[in-house]
Amino acid sequence: MSRIRSPGFAKRITYMSISLKIYNQEGKAAGEIELSSKVFEVKMNEALVHQAVVAQMGNERQVLAHTKGRGDVSGGGKKPWKQKGTGRARAGSSRSPLWKGGGVVFGPQKDRNFKKELNRKMRQKAMFMVLSDKINAKSMAVVESLNVEEFKTKKMDAIVKNFETKIFTKNENKKRSVLLINDKKDLKSKNSARNLAGVKAINLDNINILDLLKYKNVILSAESVKSLETTYSSKKAE
Repeated sequence: MSRIRSPGFAKRITYMSISLKIYNQEGKAAGEIELSSKVFEVKMNEALVHQAVVAQMGNERQVLAHTKGRGDVSGGGKKPWKQKGTGRARAGSSRSPLWKGGGVVFGPQKDRNFKKELNRKMRQKAMFMVLSDKINAKSMAVVESLNVEEFKTKKMDAIVKNFETKIFTKNENKKRSVLLINDKKDLKSKNSARNLAGVKAINLDNINILDLLKYKNVILSAESVKSLETTYSSKKAE
């Protein structure tokens, strides 16, 4: 016998939590952290991720190519020669696209718009999918803190090496590909990673799907994970 649900029945969704190890800057385990499955355990939808990538790339695109039409080039105010009697083809203006130095037909214009609209929930969901995929692929790690005491590239290089050798799986092409995400803007850690090839350091406010997809491994500070869950797990963000 089938059960008939009333129209006012609402399906209740409960979100579980998953645990992940926290490491110190030496790559040694220093505890565990509970991750919200609403953010870090979302089923992949490649079509939605593709939409989010296309939207971000289109919104960041700068339109540089621009050609002048026949109304933009200089000259051409006078008829080159009379209409008949010269033996040459008729011509009304030297700005004609048929002439050298004339206007361009159907050329690229600077007023083109490549922006694409994608609502906030879809953008967030796509980002959750990529973060969840990083965890499933064991390409994401949480560190106690990414802050360094001084501007030292060697110090940041040592931190990244600890995670590459002890935690992440070995990269087949042997090229470094690491994204560092800090909870707040820190010039020392950002500048210390600036000269490291294949490494990029950003703060949580600048997290985006293109960087998450571009870099194979992701290292987040513990505070950035908490801030991420607080920001996107609230009812307002739903």
